[in-house]
Amino acid sequence: MKIPRFLIAAGASGSGKTLVTCGLLQAYLNRGRRIASFKCGPDYIDPMFHSQVLGTKSRNLDSFFTGEEETRQRLIENAEGYDLAVMEGVMGFYDGVAGISTRASAYDVARITDTPVLLLVNCKGMSVSVAAYIEGFMRYKEDSHIKGILLNQLSPMMYDRMKTMIEEQLSIPVFGYIPKVEDCILESRHLGLVMPEEIDDLQEKLKKLAGILEKTVDLDGIEQLAGQAPDLEKMETTFQMKKWSVSQKVSANTSSNTSSTISLDMNQVSDPNIRIGVAKDEAFCFFYEDNLQLLKKMGAELIYFSPIHDEKIPEKLDGLLLNGGYPELYARKLGENKSMRQSVRDMLTGGLPCIAECGGFLYLHDQMEDKEGTPYPMVGVISGEAHYTGKLSRFGYITLSEGTAFGQNVGPMPAHEFHYYDSTNCGESFLAEKPLSKRSWRCIHTSDTLLAGFPHNYFYGNIKLAEAFYEKCVEYRRKREDET
Repeated sequence: MKIPRFLIAAGASGSGKTLVTCGLLQAYLNRGRRIASFKCGPDYIDPMFHSQVLGTKSRNLDSFFTGEEETRQRLIENAEGYDLAVMEGVMGFYDGVAGISTRASAYDVARITDTPVLLLVNCKGMSVSVAAYIEGFMRYKEDSHIKGILLNQLSPMMYDRMKTMIEEQLSIPVFGYIPKVEDCILESRHLGLVMPEEIDDLQEKLKKLAGILEKTVDLDGIEQLAGQAPDLEKMETTFQMKKWSVSQKVSANTSSNTSSTISLDMNQVSDPNIRIGVAKDEAFCFFYEDNLQLLKKMGAELIYFSPIHDEKIPEKLDGLLLNGGYPELYARKLGENKSMRQSVRDMLTGGLPCIAECGGFLYLHDQMEDKEGTPYPMVGVISGEAHYTGKLSRFGYITLSEGTAFGQNVGPMPAHEFHYYDSTNCGESFLAEKPLSKRSWRCIHTSDTLLAGFPHNYFYGNIKLAEAFYEKCVEYRRKREDET
C-alpha cells in the first residue's frame, strides 16, 4: 500500500515538535490535502492538538504496546485513503524504554514503518555547532531514516548561510526554518501540555503559523520526500474478531405453553448494539481513539456523558469506561454532583462492567483531594483516598501480569503510567514490572465486572482485554434483556 508519510522528530522534549507539527498539518490542509496524523508513544494530549487542527481524530503509534507488525498495521489502517500521513515523534529521537534503549522511540517507529524523518533542530544559542549536532544524530544509527532538516527558532538573516553550510558539509537537504512566533507558544502543565480548548484563538494562531510556514518551509519538497516512502504490506487481519450473541427468554408458542431459552445474534435483538457509556468532559478527556474504534468494531454503541454536568449516567448501559484526564482540577464539581456519583455507584455495585483508568480510578474512591489538599467525596466504590503527591508517583511503561480481567486470564498486558496523584488503596490484583528494570509493584482492583487502577491500557497491545470486557458487557446485556 502506498502511504506518503514523514515523521517530525527532535533531539529533546521541548523543541517545538507539537507546534511545528500542527502548523504543518494546517498548512497542508490549506492546500486541500487529506491528512492522517499520528503521535509516537503513549501521549494523549498531543493528538488532541492534531485533532483540533484536522477536525478528525489523531492516532497513536507505539511499538512497546503493539510490537512491529501491529504498529505497521495501525499506520496502514488509519492512513488508508489519505493523501499524507504526518507523524509527531516522542521525546528525543532515540529516547526509548527505560531511558537506556531505543525501543518505542520515535526512531523505532520510523524504522518499523520505514518512514523518512525530518529532524527539527532548535537553533537557539547555536550556529556552526548545529552541523555537529545534526551529524551526531545522523551517524548514531546507520538506519536513522533522517532525510531532511528543519531549523527552529532561527533568524531569517541566518537561514541562507546555515542552510548552505549544513547541505554542503552533511549532504542532507534543509527544508526550511521556523522563526520565533511569540503568540504561538503552547504552555506546559504537570501532565504535559494544556488542553487545546484552554488556548484562546488556537485555530487563528495555527492559521497564522501555517501562513508563516508557507513562506519559510519547502512544503512541496517535504511532500515529495513523503511520496518516496516505501510501500507497506497490508495484512488481511491481525486478530480474529469473535462473534457474540445474547440469550433471551421468550414464551414458546407451543401446546405445553412453557418457556424456552434461545440464542440470538446481536443483529436480531431490538437494539442490536452493546451500549457502553464513556465519561467525557473537562475532567475525563484522555482516550486512545483506537480503543474506542475497536469497541465499535466489536459492535458497541458509545454513549458519551459528563460526570460533571449530567445528573446521572445514561440509561440501559451494558458497560462503562472511566478514562483518565484531570479530575483533580474539578474535584469540587465532581463531589458536588451527588446524583451522578450515586448513579455510578448503584450501577457498578449492581454489576455493570467497568474499566476505570487513572483519573477514572481516582473518581471511584471514597474521596479525592484537590491540589490544595481539600478533600471531596467521590463515588465510593474503591475504599480509600486519593491525594496529590507533588511529584510523579510512577511514570513510564510497565507490563501487567499475574491477574485476571473480568474473570479471564488474558496474559501479560503492556501499559503505561503517568500520574502525580496516589492512592491509599492502589489494589493488588496485578503485578506491574518496569521493562529493563528490577522495579515492580502490585496494583489494580479487579472483580468479575471491574478493572480499576492507575495503568492506561491500549487494546491492540492485548486484544484479549478488550474481548474480556466486551464479553462481560454482552453477559450483562443478556441479564438486562432477561429482566425486561
